[in-house]
Amino acid sequence: MNAKTILISGASSGLGAAMAREFAARGYHLALCARRTDRLASLCEALSKAHGIRAEALSLDVNEYDQVFTVFREFHRRFGQLDRIVVNAGIGVGRRIGAGRFAENRAAAETNFVAALAQCEAAVEIFRQQNASHLVLISSMSAMRGLPRRLTTYAATKAGLAHLDEGIRAELLATPIKVSILYPGYIRTEINAKAGKLPFEVDVETGCRALAKTIERSPAHACVPGWPWSVMGFLMRHLPLKWVLELTT
Repeated sequence: MNAKTILISGASSGLGAAMAREFAARGYHLALCARRTDRLASLCEALSKAHGIRAEALSLDVNEYDQVFTVFREFHRRFGQLDRIVVNAGIGVGRRIGAGRFAENRAAAETNFVAALAQCEAAVEIFRQQNASHLVLISSMSAMRGLPRRLTTYAATKAGLAHLDEGIRAELLATPIKVSILYPGYIRTEINAKAGKLPFEVDVETGCRALAKTIERSPAHACVPGWPWSVMGFLMRHLPLKWVLELTT
């Protein structure tokens, strides 16, 4: 049986790099892209040697939308088949609404949603040609409800991904192409390294092991890790907003 190939955006650090390590250990070939190519190159070399898989890297700034299509098509040309594409690239930076920091909130919205839309367009274009494969969007538990302060724009973009995912899934229901969205809970990465103790947090290895296991199941949607975040997701959607803030912030 031939090994599968997975493309992961934002793979130079954080969840992307940790998912690359996890999928390499599971025997997948890797197509990795991010802005920081020096880190990508060393990651590809290390994983190829450790697991005997093929790993290739290309530079990609997801906010350069034409480049998204070019890079995804180039990976498809090189590998011949892309079995999974994980839309992971994003930023966690945001500012309070009305605090005079619109440029930063706009940057977060463009990276987390518009750039994700470009990646979905490029991925589904390839998948339609293959008439197969699996598109995975990485959202966040923050998508469950509107959140205050620095999380307002971030949570809104991640909620937008949920509707984007469902629309694409509705479009492709009658095809062999699978579409999933995952809602990670608090996973300790470089993005939140300076934050204090986070509710129910797990280390990046534990979190990405759960993400990889869930991705291989190809669910329509899932909170990750399942415990306690599946329960938390229900509570976040249905409890009064004041209570949600006490649970999550």
